[in-house]
Amino acid sequence: MDFSLTEEQLMFKEQVIKFARKEIVPRVQEHDLRSEFDFESWRKLGEFGLLGLHFPEELGGGGSDVMTAVVASEALGEAGVDGGLTLSLGAHTYLCADTIFAHGTDEQRKRYIPKLASGEWIGCMGLTEPGAGSDVASLRTRAMRQGDSWVLNGTKMFITNGPIADVAVVYARTGQSAAGQEGISAFIVEKGTPGFAVGRKLVKMGVRTSPTSELIFEDCVIPVENLLGQEGAGFFMAMRTVEWDRSALLAPFVGGLGYIIERCCRYAQERHQFGRPIASFQAIRHKIADVKICQEAARSLIYRIAWCKDQGRPLNHLEAAVAKLFVGDWSLKPMNDAMVLFGGYGYCHEYDVERIFRDSRIAPIGGGTSDIQKVLISRLM
Repeated sequence: MDFSLTEEQLMFKEQVIKFARKEIVPRVQEHDLRSEFDFESWRKLGEFGLLGLHFPEELGGGGSDVMTAVVASEALGEAGVDGGLTLSLGAHTYLCADTIFAHGTDEQRKRYIPKLASGEWIGCMGLTEPGAGSDVASLRTRAMRQGDSWVLNGTKMFITNGPIADVAVVYARTGQSAAGQEGISAFIVEKGTPGFAVGRKLVKMGVRTSPTSELIFEDCVIPVENLLGQEGAGFFMAMRTVEWDRSALLAPFVGGLGYIIERCCRYAQERHQFGRPIASFQAIRHKIADVKICQEAARSLIYRIAWCKDQGRPLNHLEAAVAKLFVGDWSLKPMNDAMVLFGGYGYCHEYDVERIFRDSRIAPIGGGTSDIQKVLISRLM
């Protein structure tokens, strides 16, 4: 098992870091303070090719492998790009576009992937509901077949990119069963479809530049050809996204740990107390060491998942749950220590460590809570 990066991957990572520092990072603090999505940065991400790296070139993608896509996401975090923008990228590219690419027809791929890969369209995934979060099988949104159409009714909650999405992959129950894994299907729903409305925008503690909202479907009529994949296969399609949710979507956290290490080391050398730099105090040095330990362990877990995908191996859900849990829970203390290391400055918005601290709070919640990961791990053991 070789996790070493090729020379081309290392060069590409440096290119992404340089691009992000120049074109995106200077606006990060401003957009976070305003809780605004940065459309200009989104356009530049598309132009650079970061919104569709692993899609085939004939569909507007970069034709890269999974590891390269993960490295690119890590590079964005290492450059200092905020967690909101990288979260929106992950939901767009991996939860929405990749689901269409993996399960869609040739016609669906040709219609949607080029626009999503370029950033012309923004995508989202509608899975979570007010009463169905980590328990995907309990979703209650329904789709009824009526002639050459499906009629969709229900509400989705906590949808990343919901307020700005042009297209959504929406999961709904099509079978007779009121609960359970069977009878869940996926549909492609475009903005402007009658009966499809965006609900209230949610005000969040962190990842503020990633807009989040409800999605509401009231007698929403969609063409029968907008069924994605086979009817009733939606649950297993949603589970496939776990491979991305626990690799490429976690990679910016790993990069962010590297960014915070650099910031902490620099500040600890510049900040003087009691006549010497605080870097000379053992307690400070240990805090920074803990961040590094967390980063290296998290990177190994995430690279392993990406490597397995590139080898065509089926995902080991135990390993995926371990990776998600580790990044979610074990990154909280290092991020907290980093914020405290900066003292009062770490509590102020002018220092980006405050934003990074808030953004990190989503890690044990989004994509399946840490408690759910423990349930999965114990069950699979």
